[in-house]
Amino acid sequence: MPFIKMHGTGNDYVYINAFEYDISDLKLEELVKHISHRHFGVGGDGLVIIMPSKLHEVRMRMFNPDGSESEMCGNAVRCVGGYCHNHGIVKRREFNVETMKGCIGIKILDDGMIRVDMGTPITNPREIPVDLDKEIVTDYPISVDGFEGKFTAVSMGNPHAVFFTRNIDSLDLEKIGPQLEHHELFPNRVNSEFIEIISPKEVNFRVWERGAGETWSCGTGASASIIAGNLTNRLGKKVLFHLKGGDLILETNEKIDRVWKTGHYNEVATGTYYYNET
Repeated sequence: MPFIKMHGTGNDYVYINAFEYDISDLKLEELVKHISHRHFGVGGDGLVIIMPSKLHEVRMRMFNPDGSESEMCGNAVRCVGGYCHNHGIVKRREFNVETMKGCIGIKILDDGMIRVDMGTPITNPREIPVDLDKEIVTDYPISVDGFEGKFTAVSMGNPHAVFFTRNIDSLDLEKIGPQLEHHELFPNRVNSEFIEIISPKEVNFRVWERGAGETWSCGTGASASIIAGNLTNRLGKKVLFHLKGGDLILETNEKIDRVWKTGHYNEVATGTYYYNET
């Protein structure tokens, strides 16, 4: 089957263009385990299907390496937007992508950067979900083996626990990430972000993604983080994020009820994957 390899600030996925390739016979939950393997497959943070939508111009489905399907990925949808525009699937410079989270707005800027309307953040613990009887969860203490911190809970269509801390490069995410992901407070598991503030307009960022582990970038995680930073009066309305894979610009409004993310996308390779289900 033909594939495309793309990344957004190092958050790399294998993509299948289902406008051209029939995926009806594929078991996507199993395919992703093979094709995203770093040693035995193409390698990536997961699998993304670019496909026709009954509601908008394009639909995106995203699968984690463990076979689970995720609601949305901000970096992946940026790649989908750039790919669809540059390859003529969508002619307009502003269009919508259907995801499990809902409609995501894409705008192709004049300099080639892609601005994504990440939508409305969710702070109600019952909707995130977080198993806490509060109206909003900010700076809530949590402790696991090797780490103690305070998190702010935000959903961008998928759940996030945002920690503002120091010396994030020294954190052993391979140890603490799985413990936070599967903590009893998070019934649907959780993505964990670790933010080191340089100034209210600039931060360093690391992330542990549920079902994937540490990745080089996470668009929904950065989006959740600017919201968490505004809810706790730590960050401004426009922030430059330094991720392992590059930089993203995140913006919110005065009401803190919308997020926009701007960055590049990169097509790395195309090829043919020989999939053997056995």
